[in-house]
Amino acid sequence: MEAWNSTLGSGFILVGILNDSRVPELLCATMTFLYMLALTSNGLLLLLITMDVKLHVPMYLLLRQLSLIDLLLTSVIAPKAIMDFLRGDNTISFGGCALQMLLELIMGGAEDILVAFMAYDRYVAICHPLNYTTFMSPRVLWFMVMTTWIVASLSAIVYTSYTMHYPFCKSRLVKHLFCEIPPLLKLACADTSRFELMVYLMGVMLLIPPLAAILVSYMLILCTVLRMPSKEGRKKALVTCSSHLTVVGMYYGPASFIYVLPISFHNPKQDNIFSFFYTIFTPALNPIIYSLRNKEVMGAFRRVLGKYILPSHSST
Repeated sequence: MEAWNSTLGSGFILVGILNDSRVPELLCATMTFLYMLALTSNGLLLLLITMDVKLHVPMYLLLRQLSLIDLLLTSVIAPKAIMDFLRGDNTISFGGCALQMLLELIMGGAEDILVAFMAYDRYVAICHPLNYTTFMSPRVLWFMVMTTWIVASLSAIVYTSYTMHYPFCKSRLVKHLFCEIPPLLKLACADTSRFELMVYLMGVMLLIPPLAAILVSYMLILCTVLRMPSKEGRKKALVTCSSHLTVVGMYYGPASFIYVLPISFHNPKQDNIFSFFYTIFTPALNPIIYSLRNKEVMGAFRRVLGKYILPSHSST
């Protein structure tokens, strides 16, 4: 097939989950609701952790980073998909496609690494509480944050630039919710087998080691928790860890399917569902999972509400 002119003046047509659905209006309404929920819940959690000094501890500062990542990740995908459906125009420019892929890979990679660091934080807090301030000092915390963003950004730049350098065939239809590596490689005119192997290795390196570290951390945590003499202490630790593991399962499962499973095994419909799940559904629920059963977060909400909201209403 001849290559079409992949310049900044040309572009792709995204044929995603909204186009393949039997009830696209309902799905669009659901996506809009989830996006608004993600904006509200993550924005509120960011505000609470920033404004309440009692939450300025490593666990919640890492959670603030997770909320920021989720907020940015879903904002890269959902608004365009919703507006495209409402306008009936699914086109995206070549540069816009590259930018969307770059940002999605940065946020996705950052979340992979950050969730592993959060598991380490819980491991130190529960298994080595006397050394917590040493193992999770401000210097260590900022090292974690900087490592998260730097590694994710470098990886995203490499893989985005390499993906977009390929010549693409006449078909401009990307059967996906957004510009992502696997569906775009299916449109390439050149041999992509070596790069597909690189993508597979990227998925393995960015997903499997953090996931393994998380599972080991929580196995050690579980062993420590079961030996705790205090029933209340066991309950609090299990509630916190169950929230973290729920988030791990919701994110790592779909992301592993997209980036670890070889591209030849990918199905457009399945890819759309899994991508929708980890880029829109999971970011909307993460802050709710972390917050609803967390007494410190709910206490911070009441303090901020009483300090900044209620006085202004009572004075009017």
